Amino acid sequence: MKKAALTILALTAASTAAAATYVGGSVGSGLSVHYQSDLSATSAIRYGLNLDAVNFNFNALAVNATVDYLADFAGAGSLGGFTPYYGVGLGAGAGLGSNLGLSVYPHATLGLRYNVTAPLSVFVEGNAGLNVRVGSGSNTTSTGFGSNARIGLNYRLP
Repeated sequence: MKKAALTILALTAASTAAAATYVGGSVGSGLSVHYQSDLSATSAIRYGLNLDAVNFNFNALAVNATVDYLADFAGAGSLGGFTPYYGVGLGAGAGLGSNLGLSVYPHATLGLRYNVTAPLSVFVEGNAGLNVRVGSGSNTTSTGFGSNARIGLNYRLP
């Protein structure tokens, strides 16, 4: 029994030691900061906090949070140092100013990552999905297609 418990403890320690964590940020139609944790050597989960200028209109800001599952394309490997990846995610947010309301944004992501140095990588990605928005007052409730593109930076924590 002790041997089994020690084996499970050792496997758990090894799997968490192999998982890398990152912090980073990106710019696109707004600003974003995120925390990312590897689930395996080829997949990760990312939690983000975003401040967006809706349609680049800075009188219509939106604050939202996202959770994204990201995975490298199987068999693609590294293409000259670039690693292509895909993902799915869910965003939820609140509109401020002339954009008053709440929104939900399930989306799919495509991206390309490049490792600059051991702890530092850059990425470019785009996402698209259904944007469901519930407004108040003169703002209307709407459902439509949404998209976002951004360029960002990841820093691997020691």
